[in-house]
Amino acid sequence: MPRYMLDTNMCIYLMKNQPKEVAQRFAKCFVGDVVMSAITYAELEYGVAVSANPKQEHANLAALVEDIPVSPFDVMAGMAYSPIRFATRESKKDHLDKLIAAHAVSLGVTLVTNNVKDFAKYPGVLTDNWLEPDQTNNH
Repeated sequence: MPRYMLDTNMCIYLMKNQPKEVAQRFAKCFVGDVVMSAITYAELEYGVAVSANPKQEHANLAALVEDIPVSPFDVMAGMAYSPIRFATRESKKDHLDKLIAAHAVSLGVTLVTNNVKDFAKYPGVLTDNWLEPDQTNNH
């Protein structure tokens, strides 16, 4: 059972092997503890496509998903989206963040992100920032 879902920025840090704090926190996890959302994977695929070196970046992404499985966005994630979207219905942006937040809520995992403040407005989302000292922020 996974414990963490990595936001897109954390996956990028791992792909680029910097900053080292993220890799160190990831190294403390057991196999199966960490997943990424299919939404995050889609964002990463787009980033690879528009990068200066798509071939190298695709290899980096392939290596990343060997260690971090992609979790499918399923019916439970879709159901978790409604309360998050409803609570933030005045905001017409960050649609992908809302989907990632809903996915984390549906799996009952902590979302690891460098954008803790952005995710704080989404009800039920537990967050952690692996760039900060070891602590979990409950929102």
